[in-house]
Amino acid sequence: MLDRIDRGRSRARAARCLVGLGVLSLAALASNRALAGEPASPLAVSGERLYVRHCAVCHGMSGTGDGPFAGILRTAPADLTGIAARRGGAFPEADLARFVDGRFVPPAHGTREMPIWGRWLGEPVAGAEPDEVVRGEILALLEYLKTLQRPATAAPPPARP
Repeated sequence: MLDRIDRGRSRARAARCLVGLGVLSLAALASNRALAGEPASPLAVSGERLYVRHCAVCHGMSGTGDGPFAGILRTAPADLTGIAARRGGAFPEADLARFVDGRFVPPAHGTREMPIWGRWLGEPVAGAEPDEVVRGEILALLEYLKTLQRPATAAPPPARP
């Protein structure tokens, strides 16, 4: 009986450690933004975590399309730092949300080079519908992408070789 209690305590301790590490990681991400002079909302910090996990491999850590997989893709990943600049300073959140989700794009529009993230995002959360979780994660991702936008007057990054 005591052995079972000890195992339960060990699992609880391990779970607390993992949660603590997660909180510290998010705090480190937020402090890096603060050091750069940019206030990061908790939603943007969460979006950065999602970006690093799902997007950076193609779009790169800076969002300019220079991720490690960029060279092996048929279509070069988009430069995500110029979304607003290409649209006169406006960040088209609703359009981007539909594009990232990808589940509602009519097949007549052709194939997608980017994964349909609406099928992959949204790990189960108690008390939430899966679609709510997906929409929340996409919203967090878009909040982070807003922090990557360069001013409309800034020059684009140099072209990749």
